[in-house]
Amino acid sequence: MQNNQFDYIPILMQLGLAVGFVVLTIIGSSFLGPKRKSANKDMNFECGVSETIGDARTPFSVKYFLVAILFVLFDVEVIFLYPWAVNFKAMGWDGFAKMGIFMFVLIVGLLYEYKRRGLEWDK
Repeated sequence: MQNNQFDYIPILMQLGLAVGFVVLTIIGSSFLGPKRKSANKDMNFECGVSETIGDARTPFSVKYFLVAILFVLFDVEVIFLYPWAVNFKAMGWDGFAKMGIFMFVLIVGLLYEYKRRGLEWDK
């Protein structure tokens, strides 16, 4: 089976739609957003603290890294779910069972984190 240039049109359309949405959102927010300037808003801002306090080598909370790792974990889950959903019929029950096991492991991990209160910032 030979590919021709017309096979790439849906991919280019999706790429154009994604880039167009991002550009339109950025331009639209600059026109529609509030335009209130003040000395406090024009100051440098980094990591939720407007004034530099203490040493730069102050350790971060473990919660920060835990939430970052969980974000990456569920981002990878979505990356695996998309091609599985596209080829769902071709993989049959075998593919369904494998994805079920994959989802089960992820849900057990999420429930473990929830039970250990790993997602709460107040601790």
